[in-house]
Amino acid sequence: QSQFVESGGALVQPGGSLRLSCTTSGFSMDGYAIGWFRQAPGKEREDVSCITATGPETTYADSVRGRFTISRDYAKNTVYLQMSDLKPEDTAVYYCAAEVILRATPCRSGPEHYRYWGQGTQVTVSS
Repeated sequence: QSQFVESGGALVQPGGSLRLSCTTSGFSMDGYAIGWFRQAPGKEREDVSCITATGPETTYADSVRGRFTISRDYAKNTVYLQMSDLKPEDTAVYYCAAEVILRATPCRSGPEHYRYWGQGTQVTVSS
């Protein structure tokens, strides 16, 4: 079964930047919206950002809009999440996953609509 692999997480100071990568093998992301989610200790997994297969169109949670940018490289079968002006409340494990419906647009909210979850990558924002 296909599974996504997230990377790029690290310990960073408030105000810093990181770029997360999401990739997979044996599964072409081309026709699918890809979402980034995060889960902090003791909290539910929440939507962060999503990018559709065509357009592409992007969506962001209010808490990250203006600070995070999602993009995709079709040739590399990779989706990125560029994060800037990081805050302690951004601390979480970040996951990516694919929409279950081919060519879904716009992106649907909620982890229940996504599949092929990876192990996640830890982002810690602390001084």
